[in-house]
Amino acid sequence: MLIRLIWESIRFAWQALRANLTRTVLSLLGVTVGIFSIIAVFTLVDSLETNIKNSLSFLGSNVVSVGRFPYQAGGPTDYPWWRYFRRPPGTYAEYEFLAERLKNAQAVTISATARTTARQASNAYERASLQGIVLSYNEVFDVPIATGRYFTDLEVSASRTVALIGAKIADALFPNQEPVGKTFKIKGLKFTVVGILEEEGEGLFDAPSKDESILIPFGAFTKLFYVGKNGIEPTVASKGFEDDPGLIALENEMAGLLRAKRGLKPSEEDNFALNQSEFIQNAVGSIFSVIGIAGWVIGGFSILIGGFGIANIMFVSVKERTSIIGIQKSLGAKNYFILCQFLFEATFLSLIGGLAGLALVYAGTYVPLGSLELILSFKNVLLGLGLSSVIGMLSGIVPASIAAGLNPVEAIRAT
Repeated sequence: MLIRLIWESIRFAWQALRANLTRTVLSLLGVTVGIFSIIAVFTLVDSLETNIKNSLSFLGSNVVSVGRFPYQAGGPTDYPWWRYFRRPPGTYAEYEFLAERLKNAQAVTISATARTTARQASNAYERASLQGIVLSYNEVFDVPIATGRYFTDLEVSASRTVALIGAKIADALFPNQEPVGKTFKIKGLKFTVVGILEEEGEGLFDAPSKDESILIPFGAFTKLFYVGKNGIEPTVASKGFEDDPGLIALENEMAGLLRAKRGLKPSEEDNFALNQSEFIQNAVGSIFSVIGIAGWVIGGFSILIGGFGIANIMFVSVKERTSIIGIQKSLGAKNYFILCQFLFEATFLSLIGGLAGLALVYAGTYVPLGSLELILSFKNVLLGLGLSSVIGMLSGIVPASIAAGLNPVEAIRAT
């Protein structure tokens, strides 16, 4: 019975399409535009959010960093930057202090960053992101290596002049060569390449990209740049455990240890900020949630218009097939059979409009948008199909009820 219902609904819907193609296409256009608007907005929002969060991947996950300025929004009144500016920066001694004592952290690390120029013979790469790191850096932040290896304990502790370089820097300094084992210079100091970082690709922001990064031991970095007060400020960071929700235990322990290390009295406020990497990512997610609501509003009006178009087709279809409905009822067709027949037909027509809208969105994913890659997710495809089905059923329920309630004798007499 169900298969028969679906088959007859599809057949009648197809006849309605063929009988007056222009009228049907124009009526379905509302659903097509509505589904396209909503799914296009969601696809753009999802792709943009993913791209932005990937660009912020250098912040790590479950990471708490020590800094002078807290991650928070606010104007001059809510954000007294002049007080934060006077705070002392983190130090290598504080890193060692935390690394020895922290119990709620998987690992603790310190790093310092500066822009520099790397040279090899006549080749050079300007504005490279040079990072001085310690051995535990790869336990806190992701350091994917394509070829070669990571630093050894001896290389870091002895401040050896070895380096991990990004894909862009490798191509610029060593074109058509295998960089591992070769040397280049930074400020006249010779470094040996021990590994190449995996290629990351373009991001949306001028964030530290692994492709343009050079990682060297922290001690070697201090030979090139002054690190400390009035110099380059290092960043001390620790990675928390997964079973520490909100990293509350880690933050509390870090705060207590840092206050003790800096000799702060109980009455004195903290002269440091503990920032979680998830703060920025959550802020980005909140912004895109608002954009998503705007997408529903924009597409909702188009969907509403599309629903009226489907309802119009179904009212016309009921009027044109009144005599057929009378014959079906006289032959024993139940009211629910007629009702379901028209509901399935309305849903099928709406799905055609929805599929057209999804096809337009899918075609749009092939449009080049620079570093932004649009991806039509399976979740959004299901959302589009689900919305189309719901709109079809809501638009067809009144015409279907009218059809189911027709008197068979009067329906047969209708012309």
